[in-house]
Amino acid sequence: MNDNDRRSLEKFVRVRDFGQSHASDFAATSLGHQLLIDIGTVVADFNRQAAAEASGHGEARQGTATRAEGRAALREAMEDINRTARIMAGDVPGLGDKFRLPRGSNDREWINAARAFKADAEPLKAQFIAHEMPADFLEDLQDKIDSFETAISDQAAGVGSHVAAGAAIDEVIDRGNEIVRKLDAIVRNKYADNAAVLAEWTSASHMERAPRRAKPVTVNPTPAPSPQTPGTPAH
Repeated sequence: MNDNDRRSLEKFVRVRDFGQSHASDFAATSLGHQLLIDIGTVVADFNRQAAAEASGHGEARQGTATRAEGRAALREAMEDINRTARIMAGDVPGLGDKFRLPRGSNDREWINAARAFKADAEPLKAQFIAHEMPADFLEDLQDKIDSFETAISDQAAGVGSHVAAGAAIDEVIDRGNEIVRKLDAIVRNKYADNAAVLAEWTSASHMERAPRRAKPVTVNPTPAPSPQTPGTPAH
């Protein structure tokens, strides 16, 4: 939620509070009464979507950290296999062309390569273990693949929730502004002879402006004195 969103919410809260203070002035079946109820719904919807947006943002940040951890763990496991395979290549024909680490940083390429590592290492499991690889190194590799894919999915879900909630906030703001626009005409008609209430309404329904940023002060440097020409007497 950005500053404009917060200012919109503050306006809707003020309008809701105005309606609660003057609810008895509007007949239960009147349009004004219904609109004042609707602005309360807008505030509730806004708060719910803002909470969802914050939650999605938190999930996305957590997913980013978990994804980085999963990436590092998977690469470490693959590097162990790659290093061992290079030693084994002298005894196993054709092994030098397998277990190559991806050159890029694309996560999907690393996952695909990890799956290939596992498939290619299965028939050579005994030889890898003979080189002191853990007995469950292939199961461990699969666990790291699964964990990394889960982290990628969780991060994407968090980003999606954040974006969806942001779009929902925009929709709530549009709905709230339309309600306030309609209420403005109704309130001004109803309280045309009551300057105090109209002033209260104007204060409640106006949108706070964003604070202006102070312009940077430019300081002109003092010019350096011109160098004195040799032989010229000083004044």
